[in-house]
Amino acid sequence: MAEQNRTEQKEKPYRVALVTGAGSGIGRAVAVALAGAGYQVVLAGRRTAELETTAALLGAAGGGALAVPADVADPLSVAHLFAETEKTFGRLDLLFNNAGTAGPPLPLDEMPLEAWRKVVDVNLNGAFYCARAAMGLMKRQRPRGGRIINNGSISAISPRPLSAPYTATKHALTGLTKSISLDGRADDIACSQIDIGNAATELTSRMADGILQANGTVMSEPRIEVAHVAEAVLYIANLPLKANVQFMTLMATKMPLIGRG
Repeated sequence: MAEQNRTEQKEKPYRVALVTGAGSGIGRAVAVALAGAGYQVVLAGRRTAELETTAALLGAAGGGALAVPADVADPLSVAHLFAETEKTFGRLDLLFNNAGTAGPPLPLDEMPLEAWRKVVDVNLNGAFYCARAAMGLMKRQRPRGGRIINNGSISAISPRPLSAPYTATKHALTGLTKSISLDGRADDIACSQIDIGNAATELTSRMADGILQANGTVMSEPRIEVAHVAEAVLYIANLPLKANVQFMTLMATKMPLIGRG
């Protein structure tokens, strides 16, 4: 199977993308968009049933998919994910580091240690594990190189109240993005970060009802469709490796970010 895929790759060059957190929300929308643009897409996530639903959507969009249940917080699971990707497709052109989680909305001094560790393990460690594996594959494949897009957040720019674990990891992700960009130059590996504000996902559902603001008030915030995020990611993905969008902020026009800090 793997040898056949490698032979077909020589005859018909295609691009391979891996999307973490592909079972729902932004990950699912991006995976569908990539498939529609001709990518072979590896779908990673913890929920097998949700991955299968995404895979079915990719088939309807005319693209191929490989669903691999994986937990980005587990280094062994990540190693298996990338081994399956290489065995099946022989290369990787794009990693969308999308998997993420948020902790409970609590003051920092009341934050359970386990909640802190969980957010760090997924948002920061998971992104590192995946980027590390992707860079190794991108260096040894021929032609070498590829692109990594990290899903940051508006919280990488300005925090919300009661969000220390999430905010800290997203700020740290910015540093990781810059380091990947620098360390990947010699091997034609580009890295971007997209900071998204209020995409309409399960994670942001409470924003429509009202969410705590920095001044102590609670207000409803507008959200944007995940399709707009998918379009933005696809734009970055389709750039030649000699060009890069280092950071992109995509947000609901009327969300209260400007002036939040």
